[in-house]
Amino acid sequence: MKTIYHREEHFQGGNTIRDIVIGMSDGLTVPFALAAGISGAIAETHLVVTAGFAEIAAGSIAMGLGGYLAARSDVEHFETGAKREQLEIIQQTQAEEQ
Repeated sequence: MKTIYHREEHFQGGNTIRDIVIGMSDGLTVPFALAAGISGAIAETHLVVTAGFAEIAAGSIAMGLGGYLAARSDVEHFETGAKREQLEIIQQTQAEEQ
């Protein structure tokens, strides 16, 4: 009986670096753009600062949920692939035994 062994290795550090870069670029760009836009329309500094902090809080929540859902879908994708490969190995093994 012939056994097929398949091992996939994935570099995990790239995901963390990707999340940091995307988070920082989005997390810094949007508040500055919002503050610049509001400061052109409103002369009161405290409203501009308050709006900036509110956007930072909302953006943090959105980025956190987005990152969580993306990581969760990656895990589900790899688990589905692993199950599919196991079924293919079982079918191939059974075919070879016959």
